[in-house]
Amino acid sequence: MAENKTQATSASVADFIATVSNERRRADTLTVLQIYKELTGHPPVMWGPSIIGFGERHYAYESGREGSIAAAGFSPRKTNLAFYVGSNFAGAEALYKRLGKHKKAVSCLYINKLTDIDEQVLREIIAKDYAQSMANKG
Repeated sequence: MAENKTQATSASVADFIATVSNERRRADTLTVLQIYKELTGHPPVMWGPSIIGFGERHYAYESGREGSIAAAGFSPRKTNLAFYVGSNFAGAEALYKRLGKHKKAVSCLYINKLTDIDEQVLREIIAKDYAQSMANKG
């Protein structure tokens, strides 16, 4: 079975953040970094070349595919901040409605800048998604 493309690396999170050319996005990234450290209790680790992850969890599918992924994480992209969060936790729909300006996919949340959203609601989404992720490990 093929290995996951995205794996934890020893690359420096600080060095990666320094490459974020948009000053506002870099500042937002530093704020989000602190939020994740606070909510997960884990240090940041680079997963692949562009994902900042916190904690780790094992997964196994009925197909036999299994591996490890970051339990929580985000990526400062050129056009937005991408948060790897789902909607499988209690109250998700109501929280996303209160969040502010964002786009949502199945397991990604896209925000242009932190001033577009309610940061407290973002904290709740991250915390609840992380708790759900950890409850489903293994």
